[in-house]
Amino acid sequence: MASSAVALRRVVQRYAPLLLAVTVAAAVWASATGDIGVRSSLPGAVPLALALLSGWAVAMVRTRRWPLFLAAAVGWLVLAAAAAGVVASYQAGLRLHGRRLAGFLAGAAVVLAGGVLIGLAVGGVRRMTTAASGNVLMLAVCLVGLPLVFGLWVRARQETLAALRDRAERLEREQEARADRVRAEERTRIAREMHDVVAHRVSLMVVHAGALEVTAADPTTVEAAALIRTTGRQALTDLREVLGVLRQAGPGMAPERGLDALDALDELIGESRAAGLRVSRRDEGVPTALPATLGRTAYRVVQEALTNVRKHAADAETIVCLRYLSDGLEVLVRNGPSEGGTTLPGAGQGLLGLRERVELLGGRLEARPVDGGFLVRALIPMAGAA
Repeated sequence: MASSAVALRRVVQRYAPLLLAVTVAAAVWASATGDIGVRSSLPGAVPLALALLSGWAVAMVRTRRWPLFLAAAVGWLVLAAAAAGVVASYQAGLRLHGRRLAGFLAGAAVVLAGGVLIGLAVGGVRRMTTAASGNVLMLAVCLVGLPLVFGLWVRARQETLAALRDRAERLEREQEARADRVRAEERTRIAREMHDVVAHRVSLMVVHAGALEVTAADPTTVEAAALIRTTGRQALTDLREVLGVLRQAGPGMAPERGLDALDALDELIGESRAAGLRVSRRDEGVPTALPATLGRTAYRVVQEALTNVRKHAADAETIVCLRYLSDGLEVLVRNGPSEGGTTLPGAGQGLLGLRERVELLGGRLEARPVDGGFLVRALIPMAGAA
């Protein structure tokens, strides 16, 4: 129903000027023939020309107003035809201001006075219609007053609606600005808390790992301390990138690691191997250049999947597979059965956030147990990341 109403309104707005022009032209002709006014004794070509002129002037009123005012004056003085005058008075109230409106009223008074003089000179029905005092007063009200007041009311209503729209838009912009300011303040507060708490703890971990690496005599302990120190430094780098995003006043993304770097995924797998995982990589298809957003998302999929393997199945065989498709990239991380052992705690939100990230690009994420192990499969379309 709403769409039908909108379509009908558009049709009316499109063809209303033409319909009004035809109506005014027909009314002027009918007035000249005596059907709705005073019959004219002039040759038929004159009323026809004035009718066509009046219709054309009404159709052109949106771009030129003076032809309508001229046609209204000539039509009234020559034929006592009121149709163009009614439209002219309405348009004057709708579009004229100040001195121009006062000029129109003065011109209308002159035309009405001229009609009185012509009626007195012609006599008969014309005199009774346009020169009698009561009729002149009624014509002034119906021909000028009421259409003019209606035009003024329509204009006032349009101006009021425009002012209300402007006010609503201004309030909406102010509300958005306040919301942006609140979000920026909250982001700054979160960044400050993360820097004061998390960065401090990770820095202490890196320092202690470095001291242990220097003082330890056992090669295995030295290697483990070096890995902890390197991982801690990388965590500090990632944390600085996150804090940079949080401190930005507007929306933005800090540079993230992704598959655009040839060694990024191999480095991630190497870190996992150094931590004790048995990880292998396999690529299928023809490697192609990937959009940066797709590469970052794929990197995060592998990173989160390997993190979960370290937490829950550190002794399992794990395969990372990248399958290059014609319209996207498929990422699979699958680990085999685990013999159990110590698992690290987790919040359980990693895969949920990862699924949201993949779906934002129009892809889908699958995470489920398979043959005693676990499978993480992400299909990321190229179009969603472009």
